[in-house]
Amino acid sequence: MSRLRETDGVGGVPSRIPQQSAAESGPNRTELDAGLSAELASVVSGARRRALRDGDRQIDTAHLLHSLLESDPEVRAAFDGAAQVARLLGYLVQRSIGYGLRWQSSVEDSGAVPVVTEAGWSPVAAGAMELAYERAVLRGDEQARGLDLLATLVADPQSRAVEVLGRAGVDTPALLERVAAGCGGQVSRADGGR
Repeated sequence: MSRLRETDGVGGVPSRIPQQSAAESGPNRTELDAGLSAELASVVSGARRRALRDGDRQIDTAHLLHSLLESDPEVRAAFDGAAQVARLLGYLVQRSIGYGLRWQSSVEDSGAVPVVTEAGWSPVAAGAMELAYERAVLRGDEQARGLDLLATLVADPQSRAVEVLGRAGVDTPALLERVAAGCGGQVSRADGGR
């Protein structure tokens, strides 16, 4: 994750930007945001706000999935109709009042993506963000899109996003195929394609 190292770019001059809370900051914030499309940067901001509002320790893959569904029409179109999106959003809303409460005291780490997370991100969410950027680069794009992130969220069967998808009855292999069709045929897997 060397791409995610933050520098001030002015020879050690201290930043005049005020400090942010751990869920908003981290050594990866500036460079990570630079690798995102404007739409995906908005999704990340929404996930960050949701994590803070819900009192969660970290931004996890369910926060990212929720924000993607609310913000990105391409992502919504990858699902099997408006009824499935509505059912999925219903489960995501319940995370702060129901079954998601058990997540507040734990770190999302499936072990599938060997990533050391910076402050504010679960290891799985940080890995998904990095893989989304890598997907974009492989496609010849300098910025990740919502479908890139959706593909990486769905690719890790142990992620919270996949747990929510399963509860909503989403066929994740079929979803990955629809996402691949929307991203030029690339399907990303958490195991690096092995």
